[in-house]
Amino acid sequence: MKIVIAGAGSVGTHLATMLSKQEHQIVLLDSDPEKIKSIESQVEILSVLGSCTSIGALKDAGVGRCDLYIAVNPQEDQNINSAILAKKLGAKRTIARINNSEYLEQENTEFLQSIGIDVLIYPERLAAEEIVGALKWIGSRQLHEFSDGRLQLVGIKLWDTAKILNMTLAEIGKAHGSKPFWIVAIKRSNKTIIPRGEDRLQYGDLIFVITQNTCVPDVFYLCGKEEFEIRNIVIVGASRIGVKAASLLEKKYRVSLIEKDQEKCFQIADKLRSTLIINGDGRDMNLLREEGIKADAFISVTDSSETNILSCLMAKKMGAKKSIAEVENLDYLDLAENIGIGTLINIKQIAAAYIYRYTMHVDVKHVKFLTFSEAEVFELEAEAGSKITQSPIKSVHFPYNATIGGVTRGEETLIAKGDTQILPGDKVIVFSLPGAVPKVLKLFHA
Repeated sequence: MKIVIAGAGSVGTHLATMLSKQEHQIVLLDSDPEKIKSIESQVEILSVLGSCTSIGALKDAGVGRCDLYIAVNPQEDQNINSAILAKKLGAKRTIARINNSEYLEQENTEFLQSIGIDVLIYPERLAAEEIVGALKWIGSRQLHEFSDGRLQLVGIKLWDTAKILNMTLAEIGKAHGSKPFWIVAIKRSNKTIIPRGEDRLQYGDLIFVITQNTCVPDVFYLCGKEEFEIRNIVIVGASRIGVKAASLLEKKYRVSLIEKDQEKCFQIADKLRSTLIINGDGRDMNLLREEGIKADAFISVTDSSETNILSCLMAKKMGAKKSIAEVENLDYLDLAENIGIGTLINIKQIAAAYIYRYTMHVDVKHVKFLTFSEAEVFELEAEAGSKITQSPIKSVHFPYNATIGGVTRGEETLIAKGDTQILPGDKVIVFSLPGAVPKVLKLFHA
């Protein structure tokens, strides 16, 4: 597939790096020569120096022959205008990053589609929704919902309270086989494992479990986790993510938002209804004491990964039961996970996962990149006549570094087992390491 990416910022360069490993032809377009030079020294891709709103530059990038045009500049207006131009010049599909949720209203989306923008992506809104989701089950490090929430992917850290500690997957299946869940991935140190029956769980493992929504409490019990009620939430940083998360959370919780920029405090006052806005430094724990604020959940989403990590650590010392940090520096992710930050949010990964599915040749409903590991999670629809529908899972030559977690068939949800037969139209949740992805996709394509 030929893909043109406009914008060599953090999201664009991350996308270009990731997609270049998938045998796509990538062209990166940007007007900043330093950014172009930097990405060229790291990744083997084609690059074009020029403005994404220049017809000449778009032609030089070959948008007239591209299968996918992705505009991910920080400037929303540039993305919208360039996507329209790219479509008129012949791009088969266009994606534009936006910073304004009003564009996602149905009538506005339909209008933008009519003038050439096929897909809109608002990464900050997606990140805010992930934050809300992470607060549904407090004992989890990561949580993703599939099939309208009927199947849940839960990431849980194993400590010495876990009842399944030191057991193999086969032993867990014998002892707790009546409970519909399956461990589909294990993050151990810096390695991601797609486990088999003989793999044994160890202290400090981060396990990823697929289960039905009603069985999440059973999984937490076996993992030694206690759930508790969240009432008070503190958010540090009036970024787009922070403000959007506050607007979603204030409907259910008592929310306080701390922002050190006084002007921003005034700006967001009209956007939030019941959120308490405090002008101050979120790293100053004395501020929280003076304001009499107690945080059951503490969320730090400033533009500094270091500040977010430090603030969450300090909040945990003050008794916060759940911490969520935006960490944009990928090198910090393992560090933050190892020192106990509950949930990590990364805009680059969120945007990449959303866009990634449009590069595939099968019907992909959802894609998630597990923040703490290399594994990728797909919700695929099995095509009629595809190999995956020809025989039970145990008889399919499934890649070793991939596994099937759950299946949705109409209103029914199943946790996959060896004798499960995938039928055409089933929505199947697959976990895979990157190298196995092409083989997995072929099994679902007729």
